Amino acid sequence: MKGILFSIIAGIFISLQGVFNSRMSEDISGWHTTAIVHLVGFILSIIIYLIARDGRAEGFREVPYFYLLGGILGVVIVFGEMTSINVLGMSLAIATILIAQLLCAFLIDTKGLFGMIKHKVSFQQVIGMAMMLVGVILFKW
Repeated sequence: MKGILFSIIAGIFISLQGVFNSRMSEDISGWHTTAIVHLVGFILSIIIYLIARDGRAEGFREVPYFYLLGGILGVVIVFGEMTSINVLGMSLAIATILIAQLLCAFLIDTKGLFGMIKHKVSFQQVIGMAMMLVGVILFKW
């Protein structure tokens, strides 16, 4: 239940963040918006870290270096979502982003990439993914 609740909250916040960032980028540039968003997020993360103090800092040495690319991916995500919302509109942009996320997650799950547990592909999953893709195409036209 906890996973579902956090997924719902994250989904709502992704849409809210997208529209807030898109609106901000209309007044300042997209790259300024991206920098401000990450700066504010960094400050909040540090405050929460200082209060919670969970995790082990010494474990940082064990993290594969390419996982640090998550910060770079975050910059691309924020800028890409903001730009797609400005160009496509909120609903189509989020629908397209969602399909891209699902396809990537499906690939990671089925191949067991990045140390994730490998899952078998079912016929129903393939049909479901195809139906979602068709849904986005129909949504556009």
